[in-house]
Amino acid sequence: MIEDTETIDEFLARHAADVAEAVREAAATEIMPRFRQLAAHQVDQKSGPHDLVTDADRNAELYLTDVLGALLPGSVVVGEEAVHANPASYEAIQGDAPVWIVDPVDGTRQFVHGDDGFCTLVALARHGVVRASWTYAPARGQLATAVRGGGAFLNGERLFAGPPAPGRDLAVATSHPDYTTDDQKRALLALWTDGVAPRACGSAGLEYLAVARGELDATAFSWEAAWDHAAGLLLVEEAGGAHLTLGGEPFRIKGGNTLPFTAARDAATARRVTGLLSGTRP
Repeated sequence: MIEDTETIDEFLARHAADVAEAVREAAATEIMPRFRQLAAHQVDQKSGPHDLVTDADRNAELYLTDVLGALLPGSVVVGEEAVHANPASYEAIQGDAPVWIVDPVDGTRQFVHGDDGFCTLVALARHGVVRASWTYAPARGQLATAVRGGGAFLNGERLFAGPPAPGRDLAVATSHPDYTTDDQKRALLALWTDGVAPRACGSAGLEYLAVARGELDATAFSWEAAWDHAAGLLLVEEAGGAHLTLGGEPFRIKGGNTLPFTAARDAATARRVTGLLSGTRP
């Protein structure tokens, strides 16, 4: 059982590559063989027609739960599909044990439709602080990793988000309309203004990667599920970016955030986006 942050760092020094291998193997054995091969009986709805789950989601999460738990004895796994089956299991994020936060297929709708814009997300956190993350887009051959204080990398090359180019519209990916309430839609409408070019997001994990790469200026999301955000937020931070809620604080994976929130290429852009969302327009 890990006892303190120092030993988490030691664990990562020894086993970060093993985690990456587990993520790759989960995709190779449980996800990619089903990509563009799904039968109708392998796809189910959860909360509605836009909230899908497949055999790939379920099996990849089971694989990662077994392997990650064995790699770090005493840790717990909070996975999207396990929480759907038992919502109380989400409370482990609030506990003292190291927690693996897993989204086996982020962008399930894209996966179901044969689009390559999906990824597997894994983050390791303790006491609400994300210590490391892995974002793997197997159909694109992209593995992005981050360790707190150690930088962000894509396929082994360092990522630097950098500030947006001056004089052009901010490119912002927002919560997809299919997944937002009427109140959330009204809040996000503030981004439809001069100087901003908003669009609906795809896989949240890949949008965060785009911010970390400097290909997207910011996100504006209206939900808190930690499996969608934990890995990508650390990736953005370690690439030099920032995240901010409407409460003026960084996003907390433990919850209780004032929404919507943004992740952006730099702190100034994060303040600009939250200013628009709150109506203060800095």
